[in-house]
Amino acid sequence: MIAKETKLKGCFILEPMVFEDSRGYFFESFNQNTFNKLIGQHIDFIQDNESFSVKGTLRGLHFQNGEFAQAKLVRVVKGSVLDIAVDIRKDSDTFGEYVSLELSEDNKTQLFIPCGFAHGFVVLSDTAIFSYKCDNFYNKKAESGIIYNDEDLKIDWKLNQEELVISEKDLKLPPFEKAIL
Repeated sequence: MIAKETKLKGCFILEPMVFEDSRGYFFESFNQNTFNKLIGQHIDFIQDNESFSVKGTLRGLHFQNGEFAQAKLVRVVKGSVLDIAVDIRKDSDTFGEYVSLELSEDNKTQLFIPCGFAHGFVVLSDTAIFSYKCDNFYNKKAESGIIYNDEDLKIDWKLNQEELVISEKDLKLPPFEKAIL
């Protein structure tokens, strides 16, 4: 596996070694020792989540506050998504900046998103299965988020507004400025 740190400190793109032959392919999607060595810290993932979504589904931008903050390792099992991680660490040099990356079943790329980031994705393919590991349990009282079309962040979601499928809950998320108080 190869790890490349993004412009956002602590946020890494992970590319696995894929072995293909006439039967198909094999790759190691996660190895605790290798992962910790590549990112230079020890992360214990304690929960795996998976979602299925149709084209245009936009989930995010979500994060957990305080002691319930979560680091995530995300990947796509089927289909393709545009994945977004926003740095919400107030003491960071890249506070308010984001990385945008296409994750797909074809590229098998993963993104490690440390604590202190908001996260979201939009489905680019007809359907997608999105899988992610978390290092902390979900806590409803600690959940928060940022509206997907925040005027300060100016995220290009690569789809037209009329193509987006967004939950009522996500449509009510506050702007960046209010979400990170």
